[in-house]
Amino acid sequence: MKSLPGAERSQPASLPLAAATALDPADAEEGHDALGRARAFAEPLLAGEQLDTGENTLAHADAVAGILQAMGGSLAMQAASYLVYTCDHLNKPQEVIAKAFGENFAALAMETTKLVRVQRQARAAASTAQLVDDPAVQTENVRKMLLAFSRDLRVVMLRLASRLQTLRHFAASKQPVAPSLARESLTVFAPLANRLGIWQVKWELEDLAFRFLEPATYKQIANLLDEKRAERESYVDQLRQALQTDLHEHGIEAVVQGRPKHIYSIVRKMRGKSLDFDQVLDVRALRVIVPTAADCYAALALAHARFTPLAQEFDDYIAKPKPNGYQSLHTVVRDGANRPIEIQIRTQAMHDHAEHGVAAHWAYKEAGTKGYGGVQASSAYDAKIAVLRQLLAWQSELATPAGGGGQGAKGLFEDRIYVLTPEAAVVELPQGATPVDFAYSVHTSLGNRCRGAKVDGAMVPLNTSLKNGQTIEITAVREGGPSRDWLNPELGYLASPRAKAKVRAWFNAQLLHETVAKGREAVEKLLQREGKTALKLDDLAVQLGYKAAEDLFEVVGKDELSLRTIEAMLRPAPAALPPDEFFLLKKNQNQLAQTAPKGGVLVVGMDSLLTQMAKCCKPAPPDAIGGFVTRGKGVSIHRVDCANFRELQTRSGERVIEVAWGQGASVQGAVYPVDVAVEASDRQGLLRDISEVFTKEKMNVTGVQTQSVKETAWMTFTVQVSDSAKLAQVLGSVRDVKGVRSARRR
Repeated sequence: MKSLPGAERSQPASLPLAAATALDPADAEEGHDALGRARAFAEPLLAGEQLDTGENTLAHADAVAGILQAMGGSLAMQAASYLVYTCDHLNKPQEVIAKAFGENFAALAMETTKLVRVQRQARAAASTAQLVDDPAVQTENVRKMLLAFSRDLRVVMLRLASRLQTLRHFAASKQPVAPSLARESLTVFAPLANRLGIWQVKWELEDLAFRFLEPATYKQIANLLDEKRAERESYVDQLRQALQTDLHEHGIEAVVQGRPKHIYSIVRKMRGKSLDFDQVLDVRALRVIVPTAADCYAALALAHARFTPLAQEFDDYIAKPKPNGYQSLHTVVRDGANRPIEIQIRTQAMHDHAEHGVAAHWAYKEAGTKGYGGVQASSAYDAKIAVLRQLLAWQSELATPAGGGGQGAKGLFEDRIYVLTPEAAVVELPQGATPVDFAYSVHTSLGNRCRGAKVDGAMVPLNTSLKNGQTIEITAVREGGPSRDWLNPELGYLASPRAKAKVRAWFNAQLLHETVAKGREAVEKLLQREGKTALKLDDLAVQLGYKAAEDLFEVVGKDELSLRTIEAMLRPAPAALPPDEFFLLKKNQNQLAQTAPKGGVLVVGMDSLLTQMAKCCKPAPPDAIGGFVTRGKGVSIHRVDCANFRELQTRSGERVIEVAWGQGASVQGAVYPVDVAVEASDRQGLLRDISEVFTKEKMNVTGVQTQSVKETAWMTFTVQVSDSAKLAQVLGSVRDVKGVRSARRR
């Protein structure tokens, strides 16, 4: 890409490939193989495709791989830059990539692809529904990025490199950029690069994004820099040579460079300190690189002796590094003509960290247990922890609004904290969470068995409030459960609603276990009394309308099902009379018998004919009834409003006969089974309360079927009645039970 107008920048020196990847020869050969295979795999899929920015996808992937190499990314990471863009062109990307390159590459490609989609959705929402600089949009974006990075830290490098290339493409093609994308680059990606100490990426992201957001201001500052560029560069070169000579004469081996200027940083200083361009002190700047930290201070003393220092413009970031690990001495001096000059002094190691930040340690992800380039597994773990802490610190900075958080200021992450497991996985928790909350977020079993905790290696009480970036280690017993004290809000053991629900569920499960045991004991004793010990408990439960014996034991243990109901089902009913041969009766509309048979039903023209009550409608006096002559089973008695009976009338009308209740149909002791359907809001004790209504009305319940769907209970009771008119009164009492919505006869 062409250099930006007015920008004074030195080309970053590309890292030697071996240093950039930190691989031994065998690993380097394997990395080269993966890189070549990845490009060959992606080329037929991407060569003719374009990104939504209009850039050719394969060209974008090539550029991203180049940026990753300059940033210190490994060969494996460069290979991943191609695989990420193939995901949208594969039916089963994770399976295909895993088969061709391994699970490691597949996981990285999929995680990066997910994050790209999330960020694309966030930009779309920002451009259509919210302001592009809405803190809520930035909050959610940063949060999603943080969680994605915690799963695979290489995603950070891939996303930074991809965004930088996207901005370079827009600058080179002179296309307009969506404000939401430019704003996201400036407020999310550039701060991320800053937090990780990757300065060369940070400055370029800022300058490019600012160029698209405020083109007029950008051009104005660029022109001001251009006006006296030759004169300024000549002057800075003279200073550089003179200072380097002085340092060598005093025995300090130093390399003195002119430091590139960045337009966005100049604008920020002008706006932040209300300065004119001529008042910006570090337009002329030098960088001094020396072998040791002691040489840094010696070089500082020499610079202050040669020039006039400005005491208020001195910063010692060696003694007190920046949060992202940046170290250097910064001072501003004036020359004989009273012109300000900024000088930065650092060691080569400090300079490498400033330029490439955590990228220098990124090889740990591919290292496994053997390590790369002398970085053993323990050091790799420390590097990962350090990176995650930088990300968490970045999130904390966002949580504190700029300007000191004046009245009405609201932190972006005020309701969330992020802590680390001993394996360096990030766990998201609510503000005020404790080690117990952490344990339950990792695994329910770990939460139940939690007995102690270490925070950053030190033992703490279980109700200690956790803070961002802390590493938590839980001490647990092999078996056991939570303490009831954890549910006491005054003791402060739990802040997470999820953890509280898990603790309550554990105690409810213990209570349920006791209830089931109580019910089992009662049912087994009843079966012994009735001499039915050979009956299978699951079969008994099914006969009573329950799916399994455990469900039956639960309702018995809660006193929601009376043992009398089970007794009634276990005791055999009187033997039925043998069926008569089929016969067809001729209707006689004018003759009714004066006495009723044992069944309580009179059949016109016959007084002792075998009858049976239809199970579909279960008639009972004084229902209007009709008879249907069956084959071999006598006359089946239906309610006249029964749907089945109406169908029989239509299909076989010649077999329908007139029947009526006899005088003995409603005498004391004669009972008829009827079904009652109840709909209610499900709650504990509902079945017991409804059963009590039938008990008070001296109606025997012979069967119950229940089903609960989305907090609504559907129940069917089979009760014995002597008069259906009385049942209507009882149903009114059932409707008065708390939670019952309807009660009707079926």
